[in-house]
Amino acid sequence: MSFESHSMTLKIWDHSTIEHTLESAISHVSSRANAPREHVRVTLSGPNQFTVSASDDAHSHTGWSL
Repeated sequence: MSFESHSMTLKIWDHSTIEHTLESAISHVSSRANAPREHVRVTLSGPNQFTVSASDDAHSHTGWSL
């Protein structure tokens, strides 16, 4: 797992834990970015690898930028 300002990349091998792990990651990024959960996106960035990040819209509402 790696962190940038308001994003994280996760490699999830156990497919039975994907939903729970991503929900936790969304909550974490939402909290750190001070953004609503609706402004957090999940992208598939490789095999079993997901990037969870606050969208640009979230930063424009909070005054933050990447």
